[in-house]
Amino acid sequence: MAHEVEMRALAEYLGQHNLKHTKQRELVLAAFLEARRHVSSEDLYQVVREKYPNVGYTTVYRTMKLLVEAGLATERHFDDGITRYEIEHEHHDHLVCIKCGKIQEFECRMIEESQREIAARYGFRILRHRHELYGHCTECSEIADRA
Repeated sequence: MAHEVEMRALAEYLGQHNLKHTKQRELVLAAFLEARRHVSSEDLYQVVREKYPNVGYTTVYRTMKLLVEAGLATERHFDDGITRYEIEHEHHDHLVCIKCGKIQEFECRMIEESQREIAARYGFRILRHRHELYGHCTECSEIADRA
């Protein structure tokens, strides 16, 4: 069964919190896991609605909040005001195109080491951080250059 581990984790969380285990919640979780990108509730609603027109936007929105509480999703807020969700995994940073909205994940050991060195220099203990770079992606830069 696809996403068996995540489905079990959701079922356990729902059971521990005396919440209903519904097929709609499973459908939203599966759509989220299959998206493999930063996705908004609206994006997920459009995907789920294609296969299951009886699932409403409110169900998708509430399920995503529930997945965050259960530790299966992470809520992200970029400068455009849209809440997006991503799968909880190793730390990474983001390149965000302010023209088309594309979000590219990246990792850089040098940035991570520099942050630790700076924090140590100031006696600061980092608990978490977010690194986002805003600009234009390759496609949007090429369009602008041709104009």
